[in-house]
Amino acid sequence: MLEILWIALAYVLGSAPWGLVIARTFCGIDPRESGSRNTGATNVARLCGFGWGVATLLCDVLKGAVPVWLAFRINASPVFVSMVALACVLGHVFSCFMKFRGGKAVATSIGIFLPLAFWQLLASSLLCMLVIWRSGFVSLGSLTLVTALPVALAVSGQWGWLPLSLAVWAVVVWKHRENIVRLRSGTEKSWLKSKNKGAAAGNAAQGDDTQNMNPQDAGRKDG
Repeated sequence: MLEILWIALAYVLGSAPWGLVIARTFCGIDPRESGSRNTGATNVARLCGFGWGVATLLCDVLKGAVPVWLAFRINASPVFVSMVALACVLGHVFSCFMKFRGGKAVATSIGIFLPLAFWQLLASSLLCMLVIWRSGFVSLGSLTLVTALPVALAVSGQWGWLPLSLAVWAVVVWKHRENIVRLRSGTEKSWLKSKNKGAAAGNAAQGDDTQNMNPQDAGRKDG
């Protein structure tokens, strides 16, 4: 009975829409109506700034890590722990607080494996960050992470968590289906291009301000 209640609680905890709460409370923005229309950390970072994106990421990771860590201490059975972990992920994707809509579950997926397969997760996360750094596509990095993780688990002999990793892979890939289409067509938004575009806009605005100065003001600025 305790196990069933914990699985249900894990779903509710996973449903907590931290991206929506943070963006609305501190930025006055509904991330479901702006940017990529997603409550995940990437969209919150685009709309509210890097710091709030990191805060969202941490909250989404913790809502996966904490229930799984506690579940492991209630009953270390891989079947039970995997059900709790999957409940967290499905709660994030089908949030009961957002009419059963939600995010793409990458951060929460990281959270559930944090107490279960730390080193395999670390290796997959490093590969994810490398892909994002080289390509500029967060979606491609996320897909790389969930694809590399089952491989890392299999190579290291962690068979108990392999079914869970494959289920998470299926959920995350399904949630990224539109991103996959855009990646294949070359229309996916690049994080690097967005940053460079913002910097270019700032430089252009600074140039316009300089051109609009009268000669005396320009001389004082140069001095």
